[in-house]
Amino acid sequence: MSFIRGDVARNPNPEFERLALPLLGPLYSFARWLSGNSDEAKDLVQETFAKALKGFSGFTPGTNFRAWIFRILHNTFLTSRSGQERLQQTGPDDDNPIEEVASSHDSPELVLIRRADRDLVQAAIQSLPVAFQEVILLGDIEEMRYREVAETLNIPIGTVMSRLARARQQVRRHILEALRKKL
Repeated sequence: MSFIRGDVARNPNPEFERLALPLLGPLYSFARWLSGNSDEAKDLVQETFAKALKGFSGFTPGTNFRAWIFRILHNTFLTSRSGQERLQQTGPDDDNPIEEVASSHDSPELVLIRRADRDLVQAAIQSLPVAFQEVILLGDIEEMRYREVAETLNIPIGTVMSRLARARQQVRRHILEALRKKL
């Protein structure tokens, strides 16, 4: 991803680079879900990398870097305009379905079925309150452990488990209702 600029791109710290660069994609995905906007997600990740680089001397080696940098992203989002307004009307930007079919080796029908499934799941996650979206995105999409999610969001592990269970239940309910309406 070429949107990392300035001091972050010219980072003289190889240890930061070794730890942070593999997380660029997952951080961008999480930022995109939170903000609902590709450009804002890029800005959030850029700002997260800048803050993480600046504060890297305070990071304790051997602790969970992934949770640490995701927490910086989460806090950066919460202090942003969108985070404060808690925009929930849109999810990640729509991909171009024509490009998706053209670049795929699958049939157009199979691509459309996959896209419909993805859209259904995205709509279900978007219907959740933000607190539930965060735990399901970190726990299920980013495959973080409960402890990592708790560290990232600065909430007790029991709260993570409870929110994740309720979020999954609401996602299932939303998907089942949507499928019933189609039948």
